[in-house]
Amino acid sequence: MVVVGSGFAGLRLLRRLESLLPASAAGLTVVSPVDHLLYTSLMPQVCASSVEPRHLAVATRGALRRTVLRLGHAVAVDTQARTVTVRGNDGTVDELDWDRLVLAPGSVTRTFDIPGVREHAIGLKNLAEAVHLRDHVLRQFERADATTDDAGRRALCTFVIVGGGYTGTELAAQMTRFSRRAVANYPRVRADEVRWVLVDHAPSLLHELAPPLGHRAAEVLTARGVELRLRTSVNEVTERTVRLGQAEHADQHETIDTHTVVWCAGVSPSPLMTNLGLPTTHGRLVVDDCFRVPEVEGLFALGDAAAVPDVTRAGAPAGQTAQHAVRQAVAAARNVAASLGHGTARPYRHRDLGFVVDLGGRDAVANPFGLTLHGLPAVVVTRAYHAYALNNGSNRARVLTDWALDLVIPHQIVQLGFDAGRQPTIDASEQTGIYPGAAPQLPGGDGGR
Repeated sequence: MVVVGSGFAGLRLLRRLESLLPASAAGLTVVSPVDHLLYTSLMPQVCASSVEPRHLAVATRGALRRTVLRLGHAVAVDTQARTVTVRGNDGTVDELDWDRLVLAPGSVTRTFDIPGVREHAIGLKNLAEAVHLRDHVLRQFERADATTDDAGRRALCTFVIVGGGYTGTELAAQMTRFSRRAVANYPRVRADEVRWVLVDHAPSLLHELAPPLGHRAAEVLTARGVELRLRTSVNEVTERTVRLGQAEHADQHETIDTHTVVWCAGVSPSPLMTNLGLPTTHGRLVVDDCFRVPEVEGLFALGDAAAVPDVTRAGAPAGQTAQHAVRQAVAAARNVAASLGHGTARPYRHRDLGFVVDLGGRDAVANPFGLTLHGLPAVVVTRAYHAYALNNGSNRARVLTDWALDLVIPHQIVQLGFDAGRQPTIDASEQTGIYPGAAPQLPGGDGGR
């Protein structure tokens, strides 16, 4: 049995399979470019120095007892020969045979076909991008502190975030607090010169959630000085500017001078899915309510890259969130095991537990089980949820310690300097170019909770 992906869906599925299947039932192999699950829900806190990067990485080898890890990308699947082609991190190419194949490769950043986004925007899909963004912000303050050009300093201190979903909203909230602390270390940069702008085409923040949550989040961001540009689209990104357009007035444009555009405008399914030659919907592989691909015996898919029917929403595809991926993994493991004669397959049913959005400090919004919360009660629920969802004692203890220290010890305002100032493009950071003939990205979800 081969599982592609060690993210929320893949790792949880494998842990469950190891408990459901006796060792003699199947040999388990996971194909993944990294040796860990990245808890992406807390990535904005990595950017803001509230959480250490490695504390969000749950070690694959530590979580699994008997699964073989193959580091690399699955770039092709032959459903006739029943092989999967793996491009190793060292550049080697190998083929793995399979009797059961489970596809959970996750998603990539959704960039649309907007000029300059792939070349100049900063993504937030992995730890390298998160650490780069943190260093980049500090680097702009260093440059602003050294310049005597007022207009140039304002451009250096202007940061634009695109996407008003979970990630973009949290990032704006967390980074305003971080930059307020950081700028105090630069005597020639005034706090009122630091400008954060949040852009989204929707009429409200967190538009997928209950309106009161989005309204409260907007109030918090506005109080922290974030400029909201709603009903606004991005028309072009250059090295020194971003050009915006009004959704309702196509002839109205605004150009913002900035060296920083952070792209949080959702996710698209892994390009692997469009290379399979099998039916997809919006780039997501079509499966039934038991995660089976109807056209291929022994092939299953789940998570962001699969259009899993949600029977609680009249069969519409389930959302592309970590919550869906984790809960699908438990159900999919049961059905995959059943295909080997261990247990009984059952259709997947999703019961929404609600969502949480951490805005930093004493601010958060949450709707656990439909109950709308904000402020300190929401903070407690949000932190408790993340601590539970980490599902690893060591990582949980380290993140809880990070939060405790964040309350009493000032942030270390230093650059790590891993990339020596070079900005990685979204494609390079996420290695989307390794999939030959991949179709253009299609609309996807926010990739949030």
